[in-house]
Amino acid sequence: MHSAGMFTLTEVASLNDIQPTYRILKPWWDVFMDYLGIAMLMLAIFSGTMQLTKDQVVCLPILEQTPEKSGGFLGSEPPDPSDGFWNKENAIGEQAAPLMAKRPPDSISPVGHLTQFPAFIHPQPSGVRTKLDFQQYIFVNQMCYHVALPWYSKYFPYLALIHTIVLMVSSNFWFKYPKTSSKVEHFVSILGKCFESPWTTKALSETACEDSEENKQRLAGASSLQKHLSTSSEEGSPNQLTQMLTKPGVAFSVEKLVSEIPSMTILDKKDGEQAKALFEKVRKFRAHVEDSDLIYRLYAIQTVVKTVKFILILCYTMTFVASIDFDHVCEPEIKHLTGYGKFQCTHNMAFMLKKLLVCYIVLICVYGIICIYTLFWLFRRPLKEYSFEKVREESSFSDIPDVKNDFAFLLHMVDQYDQLYSKRFGVFLSEVSENKLREISLNQEWTFEKLRQHVTRNPQDKLELHLFMLSGVPDAVFDLADLEILKLELIPEAKITTKVSQMINIHELHLYHCPAKVEQNAFIFLCDHLRCLHVKFTDVAEIPSWVYLLKNLQELYLIGNLNSENNKLIGLESLRDLRHLKILHLKSNLTKIPTNITDLSPHLIRLVIHNDGTKLLVLNTLKKMVNLSELELHNCELERIPHAIFSLNNLQELDLKSNNIRTIEEVISFQHLKRLTCLKLWYNKIINIPLSISHVRNLESLYFSHNKLESLPSSLFTLLKLRHLDVSHNSIVIIPPEVGFLQNLQHFVITGNKVEVVPKQLCKCIRLKTLCLGQNRITFIPEKIGQLVQLTYLELKGNCLDRLPVQLGHCGLLRRSCLVVEDHLFDSLPLEVKESMNQEASVPFANGYKCLGEGR
Repeated sequence: MHSAGMFTLTEVASLNDIQPTYRILKPWWDVFMDYLGIAMLMLAIFSGTMQLTKDQVVCLPILEQTPEKSGGFLGSEPPDPSDGFWNKENAIGEQAAPLMAKRPPDSISPVGHLTQFPAFIHPQPSGVRTKLDFQQYIFVNQMCYHVALPWYSKYFPYLALIHTIVLMVSSNFWFKYPKTSSKVEHFVSILGKCFESPWTTKALSETACEDSEENKQRLAGASSLQKHLSTSSEEGSPNQLTQMLTKPGVAFSVEKLVSEIPSMTILDKKDGEQAKALFEKVRKFRAHVEDSDLIYRLYAIQTVVKTVKFILILCYTMTFVASIDFDHVCEPEIKHLTGYGKFQCTHNMAFMLKKLLVCYIVLICVYGIICIYTLFWLFRRPLKEYSFEKVREESSFSDIPDVKNDFAFLLHMVDQYDQLYSKRFGVFLSEVSENKLREISLNQEWTFEKLRQHVTRNPQDKLELHLFMLSGVPDAVFDLADLEILKLELIPEAKITTKVSQMINIHELHLYHCPAKVEQNAFIFLCDHLRCLHVKFTDVAEIPSWVYLLKNLQELYLIGNLNSENNKLIGLESLRDLRHLKILHLKSNLTKIPTNITDLSPHLIRLVIHNDGTKLLVLNTLKKMVNLSELELHNCELERIPHAIFSLNNLQELDLKSNNIRTIEEVISFQHLKRLTCLKLWYNKIINIPLSISHVRNLESLYFSHNKLESLPSSLFTLLKLRHLDVSHNSIVIIPPEVGFLQNLQHFVITGNKVEVVPKQLCKCIRLKTLCLGQNRITFIPEKIGQLVQLTYLELKGNCLDRLPVQLGHCGLLRRSCLVVEDHLFDSLPLEVKESMNQEASVPFANGYKCLGEGR
């Protein structure tokens, strides 16, 4: 029987086969054990093959009495030829038996057939004659093979094969087990890509260059800062900026200079995209693998299993070495069949099996020593922790984090193959490396020409650039020397470099969810040039600490979460260093006004608080804002006018839009605010205007739109300085004739009410420029409207008019585009009036009002 009848060597060896890419996770001991396993496998198969083809036992009976000379038979007379049991075959067997005893052992096949006979029968046979025939010898050989031969001599090849297969499976089980093989496969795939990535080579090759340039930049930055400090003489304190930079508790990003490194080698766009994808894969793989130590535990378990297996094999194998012998005495208890009870047998494979067993023991001992070494390596140090300290020392990527659990174990295994793999892999764990890659890709995409195309002019005729959701700030931005406003939104890694000093016209900066970092020289430049700053954030901790040190800042807009729990956080950075701040805008959810705003009281002239509907409870801090001239409290759920406001003697404009104010009896207290000229109480729930409004004589602008007014008191029209009156979107029915007293009125808005009649006295307000009467129930417009010669905007749409007065033609500044009325009413006007209104305006509209009134 050939070995191919069972299985081939290739089939069995495949149990030890793994993917070629997994070889980086095979340390030298695993590789050595694999080769030992193959050697043991070959030894087992060779032994089995030899045993199947050559193994046999040849036995001869041991005589119990001396045979008689006459017959040579044991204790009996020679058989009678006439006996039925005696025939020619017996005679041949009788003559052949002595010859069989003299023949070598291999003259009988494993199944006992006589393979060859002598060419002749010696005429005078010598030796002991027996009465056994050929079939009986075959029977005896087979019986003694199973009875006399030790079991280990018969089954050693099969045991060796089974043990070897178990050891092979144990060695590579962690590559096959589903829960670990998927992680290993993913790790090997990522590791190979990281090793071959062009970014890895470029990042590591320029480390030394970066280090040398960093030292130069640090020296240059220190020299520039010292020069700035030595020339600073503001308020007689040349070291004032130094004190700000070293202020305790301020997490200022310029405490360590961010050096300008030389531009790295330009990466191919495809390589850059692949590298960025690798960073994301490594980040996700790390988060997935660091959660458990299954791979480590499985590898340790399989090593323990192999060690225990080695000890077991060695213990029982050593006891059977001596039992393999060439000579054996067999007592098969078949005397009743053969006439003999004891046989002398020889095992022809004994010598070969003994040598093979010794070789197997040697191999298994070497295998066991390596297993013990592996256990020693596994437990002598914590393999569930991996430090990139050496990589950090050799490169500029000092932020490469240490890893743990299965991630750490896999890297330890890779180090046994080649430490260069983990060094290159560490590049993709570094945020600094990732940021550099993003910076290179960003600068390749956002060139100066592309940025120039995105520059626009805002309504104030200022040049501005808005960058949204980029990985950083392109270097070419700082080459836009004429840019006045820069808006950065959702750029988490924004960095303002020293090159910002080229932007000599920049005066306004917007940071929307963008905790930007600045270099020292850039901060010095911003301190001198920045006048307006907008910061939008989710948590107050996102506000860059350097914001509170901009000494020349005049306007600060903070938009984000500043509730009572976070009020303490804003106090960490005092506002007193903002010595020139004049406007503070807070759009948040405050329950009280932050106390440190009082640091701004000497120079703050405008305070704006836009709440999101959170009730503003504590306003006592306002009393200290003595120089405040403009105050806006929007959407603060106020139910009355806060008394703290009446202490603001310099207040000129008060805006309490979108609150829950129902009554304004306190309005009489405004008479003490001599400078108050503008009062905005719009978008509230005010039912009536108290008569005491007449005491606030200096009012020039009054807004009561979007309330619940049903009438206008006559005392309102004693405010002779009133220039702008807005009572739109109420339930007013009558316009009092006293409206004619307001000779300075320029803008009157009463849209969206229930007015039915327009009094003629309104036409006495000859300075009217904007008149909004739309969305009412008006049926007639007085002809005296022609007296309003300065009228530039008239809204009549949404009423019950049948015609328009011809006298509208006397309003020389009124144009068709600023006459809001139904088309059929306009068509009812005489042709010359329509032609006059359709002409282009030859003079500019007064005060900048074109077709829309102020506040609309």
